[in-house]
Amino acid sequence: MEPREVFGANVRRLRARRGLSQEALADACELHPTEISRLERGVRDPRLATIARVARALDVAPARLLEGIR
Repeated sequence: MEPREVFGANVRRLRARRGLSQEALADACELHPTEISRLERGVRDPRLATIARVARALDVAPARLLEGIR
């Protein structure tokens, strides 16, 4: 898998564990829901600032979102 796909799968898994919809996560990150969808599908490479915003919204360290990326 490409790094962006691994990142997306990590976001999706952590979001689901918290019972959040893509829309709710987008609100918490102050991003558009389409951006969350693109990130989760591995269509878009996340910027460092986006990784930090998503991690903060999911209450995890940014490293958790990068687990499995080699």
